[in-house]
Amino acid sequence: MAGNVREKQAIREFVWERLDKAGVLNSGRVYDRIPDFKRSVSAAILVCELDVWKQASVVKSNPDKAQRPLRQYALEGGKIVYMAVPRLREEQCFVALENSLGASAETLSTIEGAMKYGRLVSPEEMRSVDLVISGSVAVNREGIRIGKGGGFADLEYAMAVSVGVVNNETPVLTTVHDLQILDEPFPSTRHDVSMDYIVTENETINCNRQIPRPNGIYWEYLEASKIQEIPLLMRLSGELNNKKGQAN
Repeated sequence: MAGNVREKQAIREFVWERLDKAGVLNSGRVYDRIPDFKRSVSAAILVCELDVWKQASVVKSNPDKAQRPLRQYALEGGKIVYMAVPRLREEQCFVALENSLGASAETLSTIEGAMKYGRLVSPEEMRSVDLVISGSVAVNREGIRIGKGGGFADLEYAMAVSVGVVNNETPVLTTVHDLQILDEPFPSTRHDVSMDYIVTENETINCNRQIPRPNGIYWEYLEASKIQEIPLLMRLSGELNNKKGQAN
């Protein structure tokens, strides 16, 4: 790593401490999390003005609290929302949500409401996605994102790409507090998903993304412990090994 580029964990810890000291969080617990910043509703309102939002019928979203307002607005607008199951702990690792499920959009936009009323689906069962919503710990204006370190957002994207419901041209956006945007280069790898739009309560940044996104699951980057932690990866890994065995 070049000397002027900080490691991902150092950037995370800097941002977590920065937000904590600034008093801009809804929850006092921020370390190791996607920050739940106080003005997330204002950022979501700005997102609703974007053409990519208005044109989207199907949205894939992370489950974190900071993006809950976007999930609610999407449902209120008649969009289908696929929310990732927290930590991808189910083999059907997305929850299909729509406003016909017999609960309010406010309820469905929460993790608890989504898991109670939504329908678990695998990536193969999903409709083509028009817009991806991602949570972030830190971003820079080139659209490079740093998450909380678990790798789940990148895996959600890779799984969706592997079955063709998301592709390199599908717009990806994140909502953050202004203090989460850093004016410095970030480290990145080929499995990281870069942003097209960064939206705060005060501005919308079009990142003019130049970096290609993952075109599937890069198994060589996954440790055995991570595969064993995620049921869908266990199944796909088994299928892949069977194919290799048959080829030999």
